[in-house]
Amino acid sequence: MSQTLPSAGEDALTRAGTPKRAAVASFLGSAVEYYDFFIFGSAAALIFPKVFFPDADTNAAIMSFATFGFAYVARPVGAMILGHFGDRVGRRKVLMFTLLLMGASTFVIGCLPDFHTVGWWAPVLLVLARLCQGLSAAGEQAGASSMTLEHAPDNQRSFFTSWTLTGTQGGQILAALVFIPVLALPDEVKYGIGWRIPFWLSAVVVVVAFLIRRTLHEPPAFEEARKNAEISKLPVADLLKGHWRDVLRVVACAFIAAVSTVFGTLAISYAKTVAGVDGTTTLWLVVGANLVALGTQPLFGKLADRIGRKPVFIYGAVASAILTPLFLLSLESHSIPLMFVAAIGFFSFGYAASNAVWPSFYAEMFSTKVRFSGLAIGTQARVPDGWLRPGHRGRHGRHPGGRLGPDQHLHRDHLRHRRRLGTHCQGVLPDPHQAAGFEVAPCRVQTGPVSRPESPPFPQMAGSPSLNLGQFVSWPLPPAGVQH
Repeated sequence: MSQTLPSAGEDALTRAGTPKRAAVASFLGSAVEYYDFFIFGSAAALIFPKVFFPDADTNAAIMSFATFGFAYVARPVGAMILGHFGDRVGRRKVLMFTLLLMGASTFVIGCLPDFHTVGWWAPVLLVLARLCQGLSAAGEQAGASSMTLEHAPDNQRSFFTSWTLTGTQGGQILAALVFIPVLALPDEVKYGIGWRIPFWLSAVVVVVAFLIRRTLHEPPAFEEARKNAEISKLPVADLLKGHWRDVLRVVACAFIAAVSTVFGTLAISYAKTVAGVDGTTTLWLVVGANLVALGTQPLFGKLADRIGRKPVFIYGAVASAILTPLFLLSLESHSIPLMFVAAIGFFSFGYAASNAVWPSFYAEMFSTKVRFSGLAIGTQARVPDGWLRPGHRGRHGRHPGGRLGPDQHLHRDHLRHRRRLGTHCQGVLPDPHQAAGFEVAPCRVQTGPVSRPESPPFPQMAGSPSLNLGQFVSWPLPPAGVQH
């Protein structure tokens, strides 16, 4: 693993930099970017199924999460484009562009018409705005990390760059705090104008961050490279030629970022639809864990400056793998203290270690002339599988391979029960599916043996989105309290 940052030879240039201002600007820029990013995630879980799709059912929830996933399609493309210009024209100019693009696309989302106004054009426009968010996010952290690292003293690089990712925690806290009062609004207000307010408020934060970021100058390392005519004409080509092994290392390590999305978005929907935890409680979990992470991440950065990046990063990855399923299980306990302890332990003392260290850990693998491209492409070259496949039922609601999901098993057992009783008309006996909150197709025969309808062969459960939380959940989930 190559460490190509100059050290002693650039001491004077580093001292001439402004590491504290760079860290503050990176913190605020990341806060803005991820405030916008996370309010979309919260809305995708709690609001969009009823606003941008015809029916607030399982399919609407799946399609809503699909719109969330479109940003991950745009990110690799944005990484190639923004990485090229970040290494060619400078970090600062690209960071100003990403800030304005994210702010504009988020504000536009708050102005979009709903499904009942323009039909399927509503989700189409939502996807287009989401793609713009993805393009912006592809360059924000790579650029901010590069700029902060190149301004920082050699012995404090991990500490100062940790503030870039600590800004994402600030953005997530702000997003959750803004959404909590929205969820308390009456439905007619919440699904009317209420959900739009957080998207419009992003404009205020963008203006503040823009005014601060525009005062920064290019890092000394980049200015020195430009002065010596060492700027690459084709940074991506040079990156793949001289640093392809480092790119692969970053791609492999960057899957740790999926933990943040699971915690900030998918866990909210999991808690609401499976565990029966109300949306306000889950948002307070996000706020509490991120508040603690605001303090622990800089400490992990300081630790990495003392003992090295690799051990701190590995600790965070292992802790995340162990604590993620425990956190999801705690949501089903309905014990609020236990949920908060699990959330803080998992996120603030586990994932926070890797999250604080990766900006310096990855950035130090690349030389100045390809650092922006290396960080952007390496961290965005993977598309998390679960984001684009919210459920993986096959045709007729079955799993691939012909296995039945829990709702199909329950339907089959119900039909057998009716056959034994010899009563086949809907309405003669209380329907246990309806009692459990399921949508049941009308009975198609009045007498004789019950035949399974041709289309659809099985009724669809209401209010039970098919979530794909990695290895933990991979089939349609019943409403809380339904026993099989």
